[in-house]
Parts: sequence; C-alpha cells; structure tokens
Amino acid sequence: MEAFTENVDILPTVLEIYGLHIPRQCDGRSLLPFLTGDTPHDWRTETHWEVDFRFIDLFPDLYPDRELGIAYDDCCFNVIRDSRYKYIHFTALPPLFFDLQNDPDELHNLADDPDHAPLVLRYAQKMISWRMANDERTLTHLRAGPDGIVEKSLNSKNRA
Repeated sequence: MEAFTENVDILPTVLEIYGLHIPRQCDGRSLLPFLTGDTPHDWRTETHWEVDFRFIDLFPDLYPDRELGIAYDDCCFNVIRDSRYKYIHFTALPPLFFDLQNDPDELHNLADDPDHAPLVLRYAQKMISWRMANDERTLTHLRAGPDGIVEKSLNSKNRA
C-alpha cells in the first residue's frame, strides 16, 4: 500500500500505539491503521510541507535573501504534492509547477504555461485551503473553565 504521510503523523501514531489520548491540536493522524492492514477511507491524497531557507547551516557564508534580492523574512516556500503534480509557492519569488508523471526530475516548470494555468490556480487554491485549515492552532479546541483549560467537545451543541 502506498499513501502520503507527513511528519505530523508520527506523534499521533506513537500515542495511539501506547493507548494514550491524541490531543485535538495534533495536525497529523495515526498511521496505525496502515500497520494493521487497513486504509482509512478518508486518508490524504497529497502531502504538504514548508521550508524556511533563511538559515542554511551547510553554507554559513550564504545569505539567500541577498543572493535572491528578497527580504530576509521572504525566504520561505510551501509545497503541495500529489501523485501527479507538485506546486511550490514562494513568498517573494515566482511559483513552480511540475507534472511529475511526465517530468519526474522536475526540470520543466509549467507555472507560466497558459495550458496549465487552470491547474496552477487549482493547486494554489488547494494550498491556501490547507494553510487556512492548518494555521497556528495552539489554543484551538480549548476553553478556560472553573477547572482550568479543558478540551472543547466535537458536539456542535457544545461549540463556543
């Protein structure tokens, strides 16, 4: 079985293996079903990651912001990849879009190809939706009560 997974799936997997509670703040999902031969029906069909390249330890004298002519805080990008396409969105540089089926080595950027414009837009929108759903959620699903901080219920009647 092949499926997309992300680093955020490790903690929920370990917690479930040990029978411990998985906090709602965990962005990932347990991989335990895959270890037992099951595939969740709603498992992700793509993977995402973010890279902050302001600091490159292997090259201490390299300053990406200066080399690229962009602001220091703009030295980052987000990636969305599925079985067919890979879209890379830079904060202050043009995007990249690759057809992994026809270009597995990612040598031909299709982001500016008019024939691929609808796909580039779709992947940019998918990335925005993913970012919105996975934005900073340190305090999400928590509420303060007489007994301290407690987890909110999933029941819509109890949502604050």
